[in-house]
Amino acid sequence: MTQTPNAASTPVPAAPDAEGADLADVHEQKAVRLAKRERLLAERTDAAGGAYPVAVPVTDTIAALRARYTDLEAGAETGVTASVAGRVVFSRNTGKLCFASLQAGDGSRIQAMVSLAEVGEESLQAWKDLVDLGDHVSVTGQVVSSRRGELSIMVTDWVIAAKALLPLPNLYSELSEESRVRSRFLDLIARDQARETVIARAKVNASLRQTFTDHGFLEVETPMLQVQHGGAAARPFVTHSNAFDAELYLRIAPELFLKRAVVGGIDRVFEINRNFRNEGADSTHSPEFAMLEAYQSYTDYNGIADLTQELIQNAAIAVAGSTTVTWADGTAFDLGGQWDRISMYASLSDAAGTTITPETPLDELKALAASVGVEVPEKVATHGKYVEELWEHFVKGGLERPTFVMDFPLDTSPLVREHRTVAGVVEKWDLYVRGFELATGYSELVDPVIQRERFVEQAKLAARGDDEAMRVDEEFLRALEHGMPPTGGMGMGIDRLLMAITGLGIRETILFPLVK
Repeated sequence: MTQTPNAASTPVPAAPDAEGADLADVHEQKAVRLAKRERLLAERTDAAGGAYPVAVPVTDTIAALRARYTDLEAGAETGVTASVAGRVVFSRNTGKLCFASLQAGDGSRIQAMVSLAEVGEESLQAWKDLVDLGDHVSVTGQVVSSRRGELSIMVTDWVIAAKALLPLPNLYSELSEESRVRSRFLDLIARDQARETVIARAKVNASLRQTFTDHGFLEVETPMLQVQHGGAAARPFVTHSNAFDAELYLRIAPELFLKRAVVGGIDRVFEINRNFRNEGADSTHSPEFAMLEAYQSYTDYNGIADLTQELIQNAAIAVAGSTTVTWADGTAFDLGGQWDRISMYASLSDAAGTTITPETPLDELKALAASVGVEVPEKVATHGKYVEELWEHFVKGGLERPTFVMDFPLDTSPLVREHRTVAGVVEKWDLYVRGFELATGYSELVDPVIQRERFVEQAKLAARGDDEAMRVDEEFLRALEHGMPPTGGMGMGIDRLLMAITGLGIRETILFPLVK
């Protein structure tokens, strides 16, 4: 239905990209709204500044008024004059009195009552003629409670702060996930969960920083453009610098630069950063994602696991008020208590019904993989890769509660220290929550001689066609040769942390995810 001036009740039309939207109707509405904008422009005395004012009166936020007058009785008057601004999300015009719901960015709402007695005939008619759903308006008047008990502003003055030239989505029907991620600005207007997720993410980041500060960590920034990719097994994005006439890589991890900081004497360091990996996208992976990495000198993978558990539990408390979080589907999930720590090899052996150790021949692993339909590309077909793939097949899906999976194969972890007592494995853990990997932690490899050997082995894999293998990084090795103390390190996806706390998919936890 086309929105017309003087309508008794204004429905909420569909958004242009919403399911079933009538594009002809949308174009018609836009034409009507453009005409109203032209009228606003013509009536402004300072038209050189455009159709809308540069600023509007605001004395109080809508949320603050609602908190202050939460117990105001129906029909009561406060005698207090306030100016508020918000987006019109409901409108009803009934002769001498118009009603509108104004929504703030946090989703809080207040009713605006525009009456003939308070604003006069000309102003009332202008409201009916010019104000549409989606417009931003500022209203000034007494704070009152309507006869139905709705907190309201009895308007004496009003101004359109910005006009919506396109209609809002229907606020009473659900947008599809595709519409939500492609038009997040509409999702934020229409859906409480979208706004709450943004707020939760901000609380999580603030909590992480506070926990690190409490433990004496410093936050730093490392380069996104790098002359050599490293710090993780991943395929990088490649770009070209005209200034340097050189091929550069978007960062896949900040690890090698953060370790340089540790060498330089920053004993406790962390970074919350953007990483880029030129790989697949699914419910737990995004080509661009937020990552936390931290390094603590003079500790090991056990100490960094303790810190990681504290970081996540504090983040849950910041969002939910306790370590028991409530997901978007209503499920309660407990992140509290002491989390289990299990051995990768022992848990795989138990689940597979056969003993698997670092000494198990590759042919036996291949035979077991073939019997259960696990495939490993020949170019990466090492002992460790088979162990990890088999572990994912047999064990991963059964890990619901937070669990540290300890002690990984040596050949898949080139930046990790060998286990102090168990041959053939390294002191590495992965943290699994709800069946997906949330974080990883190491006793860091700090011996430059061994690190060089590991890099050489990685280079051989790269020569065989492994796009995720690392290269020999001479600058990093030169830093290590100046002496790096024993260190525990960890990395955790911020997007995945939000998934664990909210129960949402990765595209919902990222404000503006990459979509085709």
